[in-house]
Amino acid sequence: MKFTPKYFYFLFLALTIVSCSSDDGVGKDEEKPTISINYAEGFPQACEQLVRGETYTFRARVTDNMALASYSLDIHNNFDHHTHDDQAGDCDLEEKKDAVNPMIFIENYAIEDGVASYEINISLTIPEDVDTGDYHCSYSVTDETGWQSRTSVDIKIID
Repeated sequence: MKFTPKYFYFLFLALTIVSCSSDDGVGKDEEKPTISINYAEGFPQACEQLVRGETYTFRARVTDNMALASYSLDIHNNFDHHTHDDQAGDCDLEEKKDAVNPMIFIENYAIEDGVASYEINISLTIPEDVDTGDYHCSYSVTDETGWQSRTSVDIKIID
């Protein structure tokens, strides 16, 4: 049997037709989850002052159109006055300074059972020996398909 260009074109056409899909995107998750601290129990709000040695409950609401997977809380110094693209609020900053013993808290948490709405609730004590000054508090949330959202606020740690 001789393989002719006619058979090649027929095979190419057949593969093209078979590889086409009627999938119109129904059921695909194309939305990012949402995250908010802008409600009565949301904490901390922009420009909040946290006292060393005190315990606080960090709270944020997260939602998704399908299912949530995880979230994180990140607290780090802002002694160099950097910003984040999603940052809310405009707080008075102290002079720039070098960190000696800054607070650094970065933890990730899983959200079980594929729920679409969840309230982050983390109890955290501010260590007594950390540097006082300007900090950022950042929340992030990821849904089951990998979409991620985040929000950040300026806070201060004081004596």
